[in-house]
Amino acid sequence: QVQLVESGGGSVQVGGSLRLSCAASGYTSSMYCMGWFRQAPGKEREGVALIVRDGSTSYTDSVKGRFTISQDNAKNTLYLEMNSLQSEDTGMYYCAAAQQSWACIWTKWTAWAPYYAYRGQGTQVTVSS
Repeated sequence: QVQLVESGGGSVQVGGSLRLSCAASGYTSSMYCMGWFRQAPGKEREGVALIVRDGSTSYTDSVKGRFTISQDNAKNTLYLEMNSLQSEDTGMYYCAAAQQSWACIWTKWTAWAPYYAYRGQGTQVTVSS
């Protein structure tokens, strides 16, 4: 079991920045990858970013060049640095973790993780103009 607690969300204007954090506890060493997904009102859950145990990262196209995922293994904390925020980035952001290596392939992650991975309660991000 892994427990995930997100923080760092808030309200910002278009063009602003936020850094989300996800504190992990429990059997974190068994996780093969961790990442973020989000859900906007009236929309389906969407994979945002992924970092695998080997350090490789993946992003959904709409955030490439603006968001950066990273992790501090000593602190068992996952981060999502979000810059140049746009109104379309508004939503609830969830941290997620998976033990299965097959789930840590980006195309699998985006479909599977939002519904089946370990995940936290989410942190709200609101971007307004």
